[in-house]
Amino acid sequence: MNNCRTHHSLILQPRMDRIAASRLNAQRAGANRWRLVTMAVFGIFLFAFICGPGGASAYAQASRQRPASEAGKSGGDVARGKYLVESVAMCGQCHTPRDSNGNVDRSHWLQGAPMPWVPANASSSNWPLTAPRIGGNPPASDADMIKLLTTGIWTTGKPLRFPMMPFRMTEADAKAVVAYLKAQTPQN
Repeated sequence: MNNCRTHHSLILQPRMDRIAASRLNAQRAGANRWRLVTMAVFGIFLFAFICGPGGASAYAQASRQRPASEAGKSGGDVARGKYLVESVAMCGQCHTPRDSNGNVDRSHWLQGAPMPWVPANASSSNWPLTAPRIGGNPPASDADMIKLLTTGIWTTGKPLRFPMMPFRMTEADAKAVVAYLKAQTPQN
C-alpha cells in the first residue's frame, strides 16, 4: 500500500505542475493581450493626433499659405506658433480657465487659470495652484520666453515647477510660440 501511495503521488505531482504552468501561461497570455490592445489604442490616438484636422497636414498647409516676408515681420510664424501652442504643447489646458462644464473657456484663452488638477499632497509639495497668463503679454521678455522654451530654465535660473513641462524646442519653434502668444489679445 505504501508503494501505491508513492507511485500515486509521483503521477499527480507532475500533472499538478502542468496545470499550474498552463494557468500561468494563460495569465501571461492575457497580460500580453492587454499590452497589445493598449499599444494598438495608443497607436490609433497617435495617428489621429498627427493626421487629424489639427494635425501635421493642417500645419503644413497653413505654413505654405503664409508669405515668408509676413512671418519675418512678426518675429516668428504665428500660424506655426498656433499649431505648437494648441496642438503640440497644449498650453491652453492649464493656462486657460474652464467653464462650469469643465471645458476650456476660449473667451479667456491663455489668460491664466487655477490648475485643473492637483496632486493629493499638494499642500506639502511644490505644486503651483495657478497657471499664469501667457497670452497677449507673456510674463517675461521674448528672450526669456525663448530661453524657457529651448532650455527649460526660467528667469530665476531654475526649471519651472511641474506640471509645466521642461520643453526643449528649437529656437525657431520657440520664436513661433512667442509670436503666437503675443498675437493674442490680453484681457482683464
